[in-house]
Amino acid sequence: MPRKIRELIADLKAAGFENRGGKGSHRNFVHPKVSKPVTISGNPGDDAKKYQEQAVRKAIEESKS
Repeated sequence: MPRKIRELIADLKAAGFENRGGKGSHRNFVHPKVSKPVTISGNPGDDAKKYQEQAVRKAIEESKS
């Protein structure tokens, strides 16, 4: 069962990412140790796509190093 967008956002915030906002349903999360911002699109109750889950996982791993 895919995770929800709200769960990905909660994971990013817990890892120290900051929401810089965006247009429409898009949100850009930045972290001082991560080179590129992570863009999450969709409403909080929507199912997350696999590529979104992978991008969040990769960004959180990069923020720890």
